[in-house]
Amino acid sequence: MSNNKQKLELTWIGKNNPEYDIANIEPRILEERTDLSYGDKDSENMIIHGDNLLALKALLPEYEGKVKCIYIDPPYNTGNAFEHYDDSVEHSTWLSLMKPRLELLRELLHPDHGSIWISIDDDETHYLKVLCDEVFGRNNFVANVIWQKKYAASNDAKWLSDVHDHILVYAKSKDSWRPNLLKRSDELNAKYSNPDNDSRGPWYPTNLSVKTFSEKNYYTILSPAGKEFLPPPTRCWVVSKEKYQELLSDNRIWFGSKGISRPYKKTFLSEVQQGTVPLSLWFHSEVGHNIEAKSEARKLFAGQTDLFSTPKPERLLKRVLDLATKPGDLILDSFLGSGTASAVAQKMGRRYVGIEMGEHAYTHVQPRMKKVVDGNDGLELSKVLDWKGGGGYKFYELAPSFVVIDEFGNPVIDSYYNDTKLIRAMCKLTNYKFAPSPSDYWKHGKGQGNNSIYVTTQMLSVAMVQQIVSHLGANETLLICPKKFEPGCEKVDTRITIKKIPQSILKACQFGKKEYLLPIKERAMEEVDEDEVDSDEN
Repeated sequence: MSNNKQKLELTWIGKNNPEYDIANIEPRILEERTDLSYGDKDSENMIIHGDNLLALKALLPEYEGKVKCIYIDPPYNTGNAFEHYDDSVEHSTWLSLMKPRLELLRELLHPDHGSIWISIDDDETHYLKVLCDEVFGRNNFVANVIWQKKYAASNDAKWLSDVHDHILVYAKSKDSWRPNLLKRSDELNAKYSNPDNDSRGPWYPTNLSVKTFSEKNYYTILSPAGKEFLPPPTRCWVVSKEKYQELLSDNRIWFGSKGISRPYKKTFLSEVQQGTVPLSLWFHSEVGHNIEAKSEARKLFAGQTDLFSTPKPERLLKRVLDLATKPGDLILDSFLGSGTASAVAQKMGRRYVGIEMGEHAYTHVQPRMKKVVDGNDGLELSKVLDWKGGGGYKFYELAPSFVVIDEFGNPVIDSYYNDTKLIRAMCKLTNYKFAPSPSDYWKHGKGQGNNSIYVTTQMLSVAMVQQIVSHLGANETLLICPKKFEPGCEKVDTRITIKKIPQSILKACQFGKKEYLLPIKERAMEEVDEDEVDSDEN
């Protein structure tokens, strides 16, 4: 009998398509659009327009293991989301969309303090859960948060009225990741009072008995008025007689204002945990709802007819960032939509990377973020956080594919890549960090150890290699990537490796892929009559 345990995983048509293997995705360079960047010119915040699979691969060399929180709101696959609907193919297509993106997101997460939060509805929740178990590890599943997205029933529902969405939460390492505590509410603090004017401040009467019976904790307590108390039937006191005497001497036992009531332990507000453990059920009153999100969109994009159809309320994103991050942490949203995640991150003092595939990057995200930086988006969360504006962001586009096929059918470097762009691209393609040396012209990037890379469009001669070798340290190695080189260059010194471009990198990944988009159409906006909903609210 085999000792090998069968791996539990989700299978579907096209799952192992090599085209979607993240190792085969081309690592493009990112080019700043200075005309669309705004605010602080030194800002590390990024808005990226382009296919998010290509963009995630582009981020990997610099951001691997650095992202503290990922929030994504991918297409929900409602049945009307695809141009050609076939149940078996449609689910497979959606899963093929998600798998490589989740794999890259996993690599970007911080190894100890990273978490991912994925908004989804009932149509794909359970498929996505199994897929995420495979990608992130079932042992790293944290919670399925239920968000109440509507505050009233839809009376025209054919079956049950759908009033919630899911947020699947995974940690990169559940053993080391912990959520932050939520701020204690005024309602919770209001339970504490100080009827005896204790100098230690407000306190709450805590039950002094416990279910788990212990003989040594079963004894008689005498009140100041001389009344005797035993624990309730089948229970005992929570502390031993000796510990009780210590509490009594410290004025931590309360018998009521007349000294005749059953004893309680005084729990002081100043000594309790200054925060509350988050629940997996989030009510609309706490984090907002769909109508609130639509209202925010109308304020932000007044006069626009093409309002983003599926926004999330800013309060929902605030809750996620409150739990998963601290000021200065890096967050990422690769399905940015109307830009809610980036907007909230900016207001909360977090760094961010936002990726949007469609025209929303220009029509919604960039104008919205400009308002946020200026401090005039007019939304309620800005008032709550006392946001006055500040900071900035840089707007980026994906560069074209490095290799194209010329008119003769030969692979050549795209004319877009010249000078610095060529060097940056080759550094990415060969896993070197772009870091030009201020003193050595032949050091364009750094690899592991004492490895460097030199990229040139000139004809590389033996004399040029010999000159470089004369300045090369004994323990240094150098990769030279020329378009052409003289015979014998590769034999000058064993510390030198020469790889002609583009031939040497043709098998590194798949070139010429413009996008990895699937035939997803925009979800239809859920039409809700606000007046009708308000009148039905319980």
